[in-house]
Amino acid sequence: MELEKRTIKRAENVNLSFSYKVKEELAEHFGNGRHCYIAELAAFLNMCGEICVFRDSFCLKIQTENILIAKKCFTLLQNAFNIEMEVSVRTGKRNSYLLLVRKEQDAKRILMAVGILQETQTGQRYIQNHIYPPVTASVCCRRAYLRGAFLAVGSVSDPKKNYHLEFVLQKKETAEELRDLINSFELDAKVVERKEHFVVYLKEGEQIVNLFNIMEAHIALMDLENVRIVKEMRNDINRKVNCETANLNKVVEAAVKQVEDIRFIEKAIGLSELPKQLEELARIRLAYPDKSLKELGTYLSEPVGKSGVNHRLRKISHVAEMLREGKVN
Repeated sequence: MELEKRTIKRAENVNLSFSYKVKEELAEHFGNGRHCYIAELAAFLNMCGEICVFRDSFCLKIQTENILIAKKCFTLLQNAFNIEMEVSVRTGKRNSYLLLVRKEQDAKRILMAVGILQETQTGQRYIQNHIYPPVTASVCCRRAYLRGAFLAVGSVSDPKKNYHLEFVLQKKETAEELRDLINSFELDAKVVERKEHFVVYLKEGEQIVNLFNIMEAHIALMDLENVRIVKEMRNDINRKVNCETANLNKVVEAAVKQVEDIRFIEKAIGLSELPKQLEELARIRLAYPDKSLKELGTYLSEPVGKSGVNHRLRKISHVAEMLREGKVN
């Protein structure tokens, strides 16, 4: 117990990852009753349980480096089956926690309840390490199973960096079963092979939020939503700034081109050769190269709107092009 307290205290003194905080929340959450306890235990046993032969009988072992899993499994086993367990800690660079159900009858009760150990009508026993449909028949039990699976083999990236949640599993069949269980909640989880493992993953922020809601990690859900809101606001601001910058660049480029055309005309034939309305606007543009079309229109002796100024500037540009091509004497 003293070692456990020191471990927890040490964990509180470090900068915990977002993934660990999610697991802390899930470790404190229990389901609606014994059926949910069994469903969550089934996930732990499917993912990191081990059946060991001990003398002439078998026993059940759960080994993990995560104290949250060790504590949760211990509590679930006590609440669901009220059995005796041996608990040991192997200290080192990373502590290892071992829960051992040594009595065969107790191990048998647990394994049959989660659907790993089954018997034929003739009394023959066989092992099948798959998600057992009766265990996840109800919605609350599917939620509990996913909580256990995330605690056992799940992780989620810091949402401030990117959106990515995954479960890393040893077998393709287990990964596909877990994917289908997640997608029974109308999500879109996928499976990919990574080296010698199979990864069930979600990559969209909204999908991860929905999975947190399914697993009932409501604090993590709110934290992720807050990050999403801030990121969306920043992205929206960046889009608007980029759009305004692009528009401003177009205005500046157009103004530079207009001044170039006017100076070319001035050098080629003189601005006085232009029609009076065009000459007046050309001289005003030279005097105010940084003004908008709307502002230029107010400086004319007979003010015109933005479209009128734009129309006259296009005529000036046309004259300049004709001069460049030698079509105006």
